[in-house]
Amino acid sequence: MKNTTMKQLLAPMALVVVLVVAFMAPTAFSQDDMTVIPVDAFGKLERPQVAFEHDAHNEKAGLEDCVVCHHGKTDDGKQDLENSSEGETCESCHAVERTDGGTPLMRAYHKQCIDCHTKEAKGPVVCGECHAK
Repeated sequence: MKNTTMKQLLAPMALVVVLVVAFMAPTAFSQDDMTVIPVDAFGKLERPQVAFEHDAHNEKAGLEDCVVCHHGKTDDGKQDLENSSEGETCESCHAVERTDGGTPLMRAYHKQCIDCHTKEAKGPVVCGECHAK
């Protein structure tokens, strides 16, 4: 009797283990620190999304001050390099389409990265180097 009960319990337990492994395997093999530049605001993309390892990039570049990339905005709409916008999305200030003379979102991303890479003479500056297929 005990042998039959044990067999009846083992089958559902084995199923649970298989399901857990199946759902957890992709997470186990993913790169936890791998992120991408958020581009949801653009809708359909013409180029692949940019892979960007935030912490690894900043460590390699020697960046410690968040405001270097996450600049704020002054009352008159100019770039504020004293106050960080860390924690806010870029599109909260940079709309995809602009009619007010401000910097549109795509140009803000490109200008931020390419200008720094050019100034430092390090990092990718050509489309395909960031938007890798």
